[in-house]
Amino acid sequence: MIRLPLLCLLALAACGKAGSDDDSDAAPPAVVNARTAVAERGVFRETVDATGEVAARPGSVAELAAPGPTRVARVMVAVGQRVRAGQPLVTFDETTFAAEARTAQAALANAEHAYERARRLSEAGIVPRKEAEQAAADLAAARGNAQVARHTEALATLRSPIAGVLTRMDAVLGASVDAGTPLVEVADPAALDVQFTLSPAEAARVHPGAEVELVEGQTAGGSALGSGTVADIGVAVDSVSHGVPVRVRITAPARPVRIGEMVTGHITAASRSDAVMVPVAALVPAGDDVTVFVVDSAGVAHARQVTVGGRSRTVAEIRDGLAAGERVVTEGAYGIEDSAHVQARPR
Repeated sequence: MIRLPLLCLLALAACGKAGSDDDSDAAPPAVVNARTAVAERGVFRETVDATGEVAARPGSVAELAAPGPTRVARVMVAVGQRVRAGQPLVTFDETTFAAEARTAQAALANAEHAYERARRLSEAGIVPRKEAEQAAADLAAARGNAQVARHTEALATLRSPIAGVLTRMDAVLGASVDAGTPLVEVADPAALDVQFTLSPAEAARVHPGAEVELVEGQTAGGSALGSGTVADIGVAVDSVSHGVPVRVRITAPARPVRIGEMVTGHITAASRSDAVMVPVAALVPAGDDVTVFVVDSAGVAHARQVTVGGRSRTVAEIRDGLAAGERVVTEGAYGIEDSAHVQARPR
């Protein structure tokens, strides 16, 4: 039998105890459940987000009013109804208009008679030429008045000047109406735009022809509504909203839109090719800097400071500090510690 010296046994025992103490004190590496994404290289589009309203395109909407003080005699259409060009919409009491037309026609006949008399007398040298010239001026005025009266009488029935949909009807049967007060509106449903209002600084970043992603409602989480392009940017600041009107032409609607519908637009302000991009959720503010957690091949996350170029609603452009193909933590990045082990969270 081999006997070890007592000193050796004590030394081995001490080593074993020390080893067991070290193992018990060492903290296991942190494991974090998080989602990750690979930094991609592609075209980055920086956007300006705004909320707007669907409106009829200029030139594709018509407002109609009574030609003078009168009463509504008949209403023939309702809001939402499709109408054709020339279709009767509202009829007014014609009594006043017809009387004015008869009076104007009588005045025209008298002016024609007076002019013929003055012309003959002037040619005969009986009256000065000036009287004939005045009679001619009176005749021209009478003709103008008669034409206006006939036109007013014709407007006793409001007819749609365009084919479209009735979007407003304020005429009430039997009610009195004033001249020039809009009562009826007709719009072409195939010619609708979205009217946005941007701050002067935001408006300076966009340009006509820029692409626009449209979604339903007043939040970015609405259903996709289609796409459009910037058709017009106002040159003046609105005195009420203190913003700049921007009109967007809907080019590829996902469904028919309605006048007055609220829409959120993501307007492309800048586009850069060959950009390194990561989801916005990967960015972690660190004071004045921005950090991302890069996951290595062993699944360990390492904090790395990056330079962010621009941001859209979903992705951020990384100009420095990250290469395409590297994997970063997205959901779960907040609160993570450097050198933590990342366990992929199921989607």
